[in-house]
Amino acid sequence: MPERWAPDSWRNKPIMQVPDYPDRQLLADTEKQLATFPPLVFAGEARNLKKSLARVAAGEAFLLQGGDCAESFAEHGANNIRDFFRVFLQMAIVLTYAGASPVVKVGRIAGQFAKPRSAPTEKKDGIELPSYRGDIINDIAFTPESRTPDPRRQMDAYRQSAATLNLLRAFAKGGYASVENVHRWMMQSVTDSPQSKAYADLADRVSGALDFMRACGLTFAVDSALGTTDFYTSHEALLLGYEQSLTRIDSTTGDWYATSGHMIWIGDRTRQHDHAHIEYARGIKNPLGLKCGPSLKTDDLLRLIDILNPDNEPGRLTLIGRFGAEKVGEHLPALVRAVQREGRSVIWSCDPMHGNTITSASGYKTRPFDLILKEVRAFFDVHAAEGSHAGGVHLEMTGQNVTECTGGARAISDSDLNDRYHTVCDPRLNAEQAIDLAFLLADRLRKERSAHPLPAAAGL
Repeated sequence: MPERWAPDSWRNKPIMQVPDYPDRQLLADTEKQLATFPPLVFAGEARNLKKSLARVAAGEAFLLQGGDCAESFAEHGANNIRDFFRVFLQMAIVLTYAGASPVVKVGRIAGQFAKPRSAPTEKKDGIELPSYRGDIINDIAFTPESRTPDPRRQMDAYRQSAATLNLLRAFAKGGYASVENVHRWMMQSVTDSPQSKAYADLADRVSGALDFMRACGLTFAVDSALGTTDFYTSHEALLLGYEQSLTRIDSTTGDWYATSGHMIWIGDRTRQHDHAHIEYARGIKNPLGLKCGPSLKTDDLLRLIDILNPDNEPGRLTLIGRFGAEKVGEHLPALVRAVQREGRSVIWSCDPMHGNTITSASGYKTRPFDLILKEVRAFFDVHAAEGSHAGGVHLEMTGQNVTECTGGARAISDSDLNDRYHTVCDPRLNAEQAIDLAFLLADRLRKERSAHPLPAAAGL
């Protein structure tokens, strides 16, 4: 029998990646106050996401998950949120048309503030200070005061998440996300892209489909299905005190939900089966993600699936592979075979970002676009060979015109990185690279759907 679960039962387990707060009383007071605040998301929304993800698990939809590596207090603003949302919707409409199936849209936003680190401290000019762990914990500035973990930053993270969610809901349901708007943005992106000739065919076919809809009398008004969209939020549940404070009982079911975001995931560094992060995640009813890196063995994965999804519920668990372009072919097939052999219902998603991070000759941390694309292709190849379903992608991206990842349609080079390198943590795809990747993914999805048509009931 599993041990009794409670929102605080994780506190009795070993824990990794926890910040060392010097003022424990201030931490306790902050968490206590957060526990009185309204939920950021609602249980019914999380259940709706799980239903949509169940279609992904069945091969009837595709998961697009992406956003900032780590959200920033300094860069929070309406324009940044709008630009990210616009690019995300452009990617989604390309994938929806190519795959002839729904795209479940989940942002890394409104909660993605904490970051695991490879070392607890870092050195500069002979000075050693705590590592930067995300704005919810400390500040990027390299001073003792800035790097000291401060619990009060959790309040700022909550308020920023609430403001971001408010704007996203208005965009999603207020007419901004109309298919007509998204198509117009996509056509502009195609026109401006160096790859315009390669993308024009698909863009023209989307235009033809929309013209057909208009001729049939379908409306793109704000009160129609084509005038709004469903958009969900997600983040890594790293700071468990914050998560516990926002864990609430759903009055309609009596179940516990994390109300900090619709979906949360456990990182590759904190997925030990008998540790705190797995303990916390097993008791909430939200959809969950689990990062899977090269060190994950098949027996360990099956044990984690049993803990996190004991009822084998479709849509409950997304396995997010982050192997690297050179390792995915070596490690992913055995995991896929083991899951299929045991009859586990999961979603397989590809994170082609984290395993492909390098340091450039100029000293910048970057990710080559060709390696990102190579891992995505290998991910699809493995699933095709194993008779499984390549269910989604998980990207670190922005709506801004940054220069952080090399390559792409404009062939960003090492010497270009200094132009607009704005990330406080890991390099992100810029808006143009993200749309490039969507078109390249679209070609693969179209081939997959041609080889394995969807059942009639699974149409748009």
